[in-house]
Amino acid sequence: MPKVSEAHLEARREQILDGARRAFARHGYHGATVARLEEEIGLSRGAIFNYYPDKWSLFYELASRDQHELTTLLLEQGLDATIRHLTTENPEWMTVYFEVLRILRGDPERMNEFASRGGEGREEEVKAWLRGLHEKGEFRDDVTLEDIVAFINIVANGVALATSLGLPLDADALVKVVHQGIDPPK
Repeated sequence: MPKVSEAHLEARREQILDGARRAFARHGYHGATVARLEEEIGLSRGAIFNYYPDKWSLFYELASRDQHELTTLLLEQGLDATIRHLTTENPEWMTVYFEVLRILRGDPERMNEFASRGGEGREEEVKAWLRGLHEKGEFRDDVTLEDIVAFINIVANGVALATSLGLPLDADALVKVVHQGIDPPK
């Protein structure tokens, strides 16, 4: 039996994920049936599920990659770049997140798994980064760091929701308003 190269296996995984992202965006999580996944990916269910055991695993891998990308963007380029990025996401894809979150509300175990997507330790890395900014006086001091973090999360989730709804967003104005909320007084 001929061996398949790691490059071939990686290319096949990427093909599957690219097609799955299109299927989820086009049909939603529930609507991305196995038949629709097969059609969008261009492979049989056996080929798809040889790489990923089920539909949840496909979505989870895509969400993990997105979370890793956003966390990396936040740590390397800051909050402004992250907010701007969220305003440019595919609205259909963003809608799938809200569908999945509704499903996860009733499944605490999967919700915890989903909350850790993007890599173990990344949450602590972000907290340490924010703590460092707070200690340098980058944030206002009349509220706790936890309140700043909650505010940033609420803004990011709100931008994601507005993007999913196709609402027009002015990224520069959003960034300005966020800074008015978190920056120390001048």
